[in-house]
Amino acid sequence: MADTSTGKIYPVILSGGSGTRLWPLSRALYPKQLQPLHSELSLLQEAASRLRGASFANPLIICNQEHRFIVAEQLQNIDVAPEAIILEPIGRNTAPAAAVASIIMAERDPNAVILLMPSDHVIKDEKAFRTAIEAALPAAANGSLVTFGIQPTGPETGYGYIKKSDEASETPGCFTVEAFVEKPDLLTAQGFLKEGGYFWNGGIFLFTVAKFLEELERLSPDISSACRDAVSKSITDLDFHRLDEEAFAACPSDSIDYAVMEKSSDVAVVPVDMGWSDVGSWDALWQVLDKDENGNVATGDVILKGTTNSLVRSEDKLVTAIGLTDTIIVATQDAILVSSKEAAQDVKLVVEDLKSADRSEHIHHTKVYRPWGWYQTLEMRDRFQVKVISLKPGAKISLQRHQHRAEHWVVVSGVATVTRGEDILELEENQSTYIPIGTMHRLENTTENELQIIEVQSGDYLGEDDIERFDDQYGRE
Repeated sequence: MADTSTGKIYPVILSGGSGTRLWPLSRALYPKQLQPLHSELSLLQEAASRLRGASFANPLIICNQEHRFIVAEQLQNIDVAPEAIILEPIGRNTAPAAAVASIIMAERDPNAVILLMPSDHVIKDEKAFRTAIEAALPAAANGSLVTFGIQPTGPETGYGYIKKSDEASETPGCFTVEAFVEKPDLLTAQGFLKEGGYFWNGGIFLFTVAKFLEELERLSPDISSACRDAVSKSITDLDFHRLDEEAFAACPSDSIDYAVMEKSSDVAVVPVDMGWSDVGSWDALWQVLDKDENGNVATGDVILKGTTNSLVRSEDKLVTAIGLTDTIIVATQDAILVSSKEAAQDVKLVVEDLKSADRSEHIHHTKVYRPWGWYQTLEMRDRFQVKVISLKPGAKISLQRHQHRAEHWVVVSGVATVTRGEDILELEENQSTYIPIGTMHRLENTTENELQIIEVQSGDYLGEDDIERFDDQYGRE
């Protein structure tokens, strides 16, 4: 498909967003792209799965360093071996991410063709997507920066638009771009649809690394310089490629559209109708999911009476809704969202309020994932906290101690190997141990089965930052 030294296209999947408009399900430490919203796979897994086959090389993933172990595990679970997992120490928008990917790939394959795409979008018609890629490839090989214009289904005001020129390029199905248009108001968007020739900007691009880096250097040299510095000073950390924090933080935070595409004269667009959605709000998610005879999407322990055209989702308790129309209800263990579909975009304002109030509900769920497994807080009161801790087979927490809390561990399933000071204990179901304040300790699962314990913490401070690590197989400090 591609005329490169490998004959393959390199997918570059951007997985750095936090999905604030899908709160309370999407949170900073476990955002929407890591969750199964559209199928049994997470959105990231869907993105990686749709780019399999002889035409594609293994994907390069760019993600937040806080998500690195979850990303690696999710790819492993679908048998995808990434070309690399690049860790961003700080979010810097899509232009620096594209620059970093291109710089790294240019070192590995100077003729590489990159398909740059977000990790958190839904594409229902994968055949149409692949056909569009085939149409775009000759233009990219000839030096065009190709974007994909999504066929609009309505006067959407939440997307930017691409206007194609009347002239087709030398490549069938590919057109030169007349203009990139910012998110319009409703009247303007209605005019776009009436006029025709306007497409949603889905943030998907195809180009050679050589052409992109040439244009980046010419149009946004500050981004090019900072990203080259961040890559040259990067280090390999386990299976991850960690960008230099100081150099990357100095990089301007710009979108690829603003930094390159809107300024370049070598941009083409391939229109495509592929059942695309950015799943940017609860209303957008409702639109792409299967509905019952009343137009409802119900997930989890939900009972609906006299309710229509609504999305009701429970991650924990029973949720009932009576006599509602066009309503969003999302319940997690620690938060409940109730909104009209019309106001679904404003969920991000609630997240801003949570940040301003220095609360934690926008950062993590009560269930928190770690490289060794997960823990979930069951109860938290003054001076004590109760958790379930689950360790994967062969996993172990760091050798650590706490200065402000003691811990009581009860094994509820599996077999625990416990380091407690100078002692090493093996505990089976219903057996327990006590970790005094200041005692060096470690929990380990040496078996082939999952290990679960109940942990009761007690003390004058119970924060997660009261951990002094002495040895950690996951490279955490």
